[in-house]
Amino acid sequence: MNAPDLLPLSAFGGNWAAYETELHRIFIDDLVNGGVQYGGLRVGCRRHPEVADRWASFWHLVQEGRVEDDRVPDLRRCERIRWVRWVIENAPTHVEIDKWQNTRGTEVNTLLWFREEYLVVLAKRQGYWLLRTAYCTEKSGRIRKLQKERDAFLRTNGAGGQND
Repeated sequence: MNAPDLLPLSAFGGNWAAYETELHRIFIDDLVNGGVQYGGLRVGCRRHPEVADRWASFWHLVQEGRVEDDRVPDLRRCERIRWVRWVIENAPTHVEIDKWQNTRGTEVNTLLWFREEYLVVLAKRQGYWLLRTAYCTEKSGRIRKLQKERDAFLRTNGAGGQND
């Protein structure tokens, strides 16, 4: 089973406004209204703060940057907007999607990593999952850090030890 086709900006003749509109439509259809579930619980998206009538979660799927107000579009994230739902729904059974947990501050996250290329991050809430972000893991330092974290978790908890 393969991931969905990429959706490049070039398919819109380089027209950013048309591209962003289509990315947002996919986000709403697939993730907000699509009934996505992981581990038997629905996956929700963070709405606020909205910027330009777009949910906060949308921006985290198509932009990069540490400072919220300074985030910029990331075309690799944009091209893979359809992968978010696909990774979440296929994670329980797909052999190329690694699953583990990490802790950032007091937050426990579940990470779903497709082919060591694309990472989806979920946070468990009371009765549902919150989609935190998703992004390409193309930097060698980040890949090594994630590999080390994953491998340590799986050594300690076993391959089925995600506790999700």
